[in-house]
Amino acid sequence: MGESEGMALDRLDAFESRIRDLVKLVQELKKKNAAIEEELKVARRRLTEKDEANRRWEQERVDIKLRIERVLSDVELLECLEERKEVARD
Repeated sequence: MGESEGMALDRLDAFESRIRDLVKLVQELKKKNAAIEEELKVARRRLTEKDEANRRWEQERVDIKLRIERVLSDVELLECLEERKEVARD
């Protein structure tokens, strides 16, 4: 085997080694990407659940506010009726 053939084989070995390293790197990146996509999916699901909970809490807050306003209105009505009775007695 001549010297140039030996150099060519050395280059081929080096090239092969770099290709193997690149293949490993691509495989690692694919694994990391899959893991990140899974994390993102979980985070989005949690965010959606929190948004739904926030909407429910907001609706409850509005409902409670309306009920309190109704009760206060009823109390005011009762107070007005009481005042009228007192005025009627005098």
